[in-house]
Amino acid sequence: MADANGDNRPLSPFMIGQYYRPQMTSISSIMVRITGNALILAAMLIVWWLLAAATSSAYFEVVDGIITCWVGDLIMFFSAWALWYHLLGGVRHLLWDFGYCLEVAISEKLGWGMFIGATVLTIFTAIVV
Repeated sequence: MADANGDNRPLSPFMIGQYYRPQMTSISSIMVRITGNALILAAMLIVWWLLAAATSSAYFEVVDGIITCWVGDLIMFFSAWALWYHLLGGVRHLLWDFGYCLEVAISEKLGWGMFIGATVLTIFTAIVV
């Protein structure tokens, strides 16, 4: 039986590889999940820092030295990016829940907007903080 839509039908994202071409909407959705899990790790790091502050000054100096070194600053910078990206992803899903911006072209622009917006907001956050 011939398919009326031909090759224009969407495919399952589980067929990534030879059958599926990643799209901005799928990549941005996967990145929302990745940033959500990365934020859990960042939150655990901040909780570790707070627990160290409540434990003793010597232990706090050790943990504070780890978090404020260049590796810790890099982790916090990318955590800020993940936080902004995840927030913008939540706003996008809120728009979708109300039935706005569901067209593919607009959804792809929103995906690019999430990447660009998170980067700009992260740089702004790094400058202010």
